[in-house]
Amino acid sequence: MAKLSTSLFFICLAFMFTRDVSANDNRQVYIVYMGTLPEIEYSPPSHHLSMLQKLVGTNAASNLLIRSYKRSFNGFAANLSQAESQKLQNMKEVVSVFPSKSHELTTTRSWDFVGFGERPKRESVKESDVIVGVIDSGIWPESESFDDKGFGPPPKKWKGSCKGGLNFTCNNKLIGARFYNKFSESARDEEGHGTHTASTAAGNAVQAASFYGLAQGTARGGVPSARIAAYKVCFKRCTDVDILAAFDDAIADGVDVISISISVDYVSNLLNASVAIGSFHAMLRGIITAGSAGNNGPDQGSVANVSPWMITVAASATDRRFIDRVVLGNGKALTGISVNPFNLNGTKFPIVYGQNVSRKCSQAEAGYCSSGCVDRDLVKGKIVLCNDFLGYREAYLAGAIGAIVQNTLFPDSAFVFPFPASSLGFEDYKSIKSYIESAEPPQAEILRTEETVDREAPYVPSFSSRGPSFVIQNLLKPDVSAPGLEILAAFSPVASPSSLLNPEDKRSMRYSVMSGTSMACPHVAGVAAYVKSFHPDWSPSAIKSAIMTTGKIKKKTILSSDFLTVGRIQKQKNILLSWYVCSYPHEP
Repeated sequence: MAKLSTSLFFICLAFMFTRDVSANDNRQVYIVYMGTLPEIEYSPPSHHLSMLQKLVGTNAASNLLIRSYKRSFNGFAANLSQAESQKLQNMKEVVSVFPSKSHELTTTRSWDFVGFGERPKRESVKESDVIVGVIDSGIWPESESFDDKGFGPPPKKWKGSCKGGLNFTCNNKLIGARFYNKFSESARDEEGHGTHTASTAAGNAVQAASFYGLAQGTARGGVPSARIAAYKVCFKRCTDVDILAAFDDAIADGVDVISISISVDYVSNLLNASVAIGSFHAMLRGIITAGSAGNNGPDQGSVANVSPWMITVAASATDRRFIDRVVLGNGKALTGISVNPFNLNGTKFPIVYGQNVSRKCSQAEAGYCSSGCVDRDLVKGKIVLCNDFLGYREAYLAGAIGAIVQNTLFPDSAFVFPFPASSLGFEDYKSIKSYIESAEPPQAEILRTEETVDREAPYVPSFSSRGPSFVIQNLLKPDVSAPGLEILAAFSPVASPSSLLNPEDKRSMRYSVMSGTSMACPHVAGVAAYVKSFHPDWSPSAIKSAIMTTGKIKKKTILSSDFLTVGRIQKQKNILLSWYVCSYPHEP
């Protein structure tokens, strides 16, 4: 059976490119993938150690072995030179050898928007038997979204445990937790990302959730009665070694659905991709994996997580948008986008251009408010105008009262700022520059963010990675889209609500707003868990097929034909779901 499954893996990937091999002879961490576990009495760690001993000798081998994958598939991670990795690749029991890389981590109104309200048809008893495994940055176990009031003991099929580490307690809702970095003390989420995605997929219904009054409503996951198991693999970055370890455990622990909002780098061979390998073995055990498509759009072919056996999720907008307004001293109001809960109380402040508040940078660098260019003494009590979106951070660190930036990086996405700020489009930004040059003195006020209805939704925001896949050219990816723009969900109170770029932002939030395909992915994981609760015997391919084949093409889009037109999910009476699916422009 082990040989048959491994052969199947080879057949599925026979048309892939050859593997990439690093040219660096220095030791680095490699993954040695060996396929399925043999159905005989077998000790994987002993076998892995003996393989290394053949390379480097008995004494050195134990120091090189980092981790053995032994519960759900066969393989190990070790510190190897390029020459040693090539020798291992030539061993008959080895499927592939590849360097371990680091990867990046790539919601209230969203479920209502897709027609999945608070009272859809549910069978709570069956739903509570569904376990969603979340591979991410950990989880905040004390969040109301993971309270176990009303939950009975975990399902009998659960084979996992709570290995959450220091001061970490699981319960009958959050039934399992693990962490994989030796420098971390627990599975506790310090970044907010994992808590956000877990609550989106399967968090409890929590009333009156909001971000400083914005997006107020009942925050809930797709399957509030389902159980959650958290696997912390991301510690600023997420390594292949830890990602594979989490898959190894999650599969053996008995989860039903895996949600992984991690965008892997481009690979030319799926045998060298940790998420592809892990999700393949999950599929063999009847577990469906939802993965984020990546945030490298709008370039064609930028889609990540393209394995045919997993469901790849793009982001789409809901009909709720966050906007703010900049009121100039002459009374002119300009509309921008941000998640800005601050209120300047009707006071207008002096506004200065980045080029005029720098003593040591070139004009170009100063205009962008580049690192180290904003002079603290020249911006105190003032609003700074920056040519670059990320310039707000330099203005913030220099002690400015606020910032207005040109929205070149995220033209359709409102992000949380650590102080009063607005992100403007090109024409409105030019208007402010002209005003600064002509007014005496130039002044402005940044108003608090307000919510508005986006009647063009659903559409794909520019950041969402596009297909088609250049790895498997006959396979269309992404598979579906789901809400991923400005999503409110549970958050870690020790994380910066304005992202890792701003660790100085010490606001403590129970719920926060985030955007990305990372937010879209758990929506689909929640949908898969919902379908699984009614059809526990359905295979991953059946669930994926049900989600995709009930789709509707969104024929009208506000974007040009260079963009994919992707839309939303809707609940149907037959317990399947309706999606708008990806549509590519015709080739000339």
